[in-house]
Amino acid sequence: LPPSALLSFEEITRLSRIFVSAGAEKIRITGGEPLLRRNVETLLSMLSRVEGLRDLTLTTNGALLEQKAQPLHEAGLRRLTVSLDSLDDSVFRSMNDVDFPVARVLSGIDAATAAGFSPVKINMVVRRGANESSAVEMARRFRTPDTILRFIEFMDVGTTNGWKLGEVVPSREIVETIDAVMPLEAVGANYPGEVAQRYRYRDGSGEIGVISSVTQPFCGDCTRARLSSEGLLYTCLFGTSGHDLRGLLRGGNSDEEIAQSIAGVWTRRDDRYSELRTVESVGGARVEMSHIGG
Repeated sequence: LPPSALLSFEEITRLSRIFVSAGAEKIRITGGEPLLRRNVETLLSMLSRVEGLRDLTLTTNGALLEQKAQPLHEAGLRRLTVSLDSLDDSVFRSMNDVDFPVARVLSGIDAATAAGFSPVKINMVVRRGANESSAVEMARRFRTPDTILRFIEFMDVGTTNGWKLGEVVPSREIVETIDAVMPLEAVGANYPGEVAQRYRYRDGSGEIGVISSVTQPFCGDCTRARLSSEGLLYTCLFGTSGHDLRGLLRGGNSDEEIAQSIAGVWTRRDDRYSELRTVESVGGARVEMSHIGG
């Protein structure tokens, strides 16, 4: 996209203030890969000063994290999630279609911990026939006070990842697999609408989480809106189209008018793709996760 098509940092910050004034408490910077955005630290510094914002976090593939961790923390970021689907290089590369090794991601996680991020969350998408055998090894590697591993069921986000229901490893199976070698017990959610179900190791050595979007849909509790880099508002991860906020920003509308437009979109939403998926076919060209994040 040409630079003019992207929201500027000032526009993102203005929208963030509007969302927070309407009740949003958390902002997550994601991607694609957000650390590829030039001077992303400047954006984070601007967002960290939004009055009323309670939580600012970022999700990254970790490729640039080793050199970016300290500047990110200095910019005001306090929470960080790293995507890592296996500790085996060949499995990792095949799952993510990347040209860097796992060691680079691990170095980034170490750098993030050294910079003051604790705990760092690790997201592992589990796909049957691809990386489910990596689950226990991942759990052992990140069974520390400084990291929390979360297992995510393989989802049909977008239309290009070759999703098949038979390749979904139910979160129940993942928990049973980990529990068999490292006993677990369930713990409550940190906040209403938290998408991860939490389990802690019985010996007190840490915790894991599972996100069960396929087998246990949580559409009814969803509180997430997604803003693409060019200013489209999506009310569902599995959405087919967005609502143009960039036009409102650049069309001379006041903050109040933009807030009213957002409220109109939000109150009319009826998204429940993850529930419908199990009972009927849901058509349409869904937006890709690389466009609006997880």
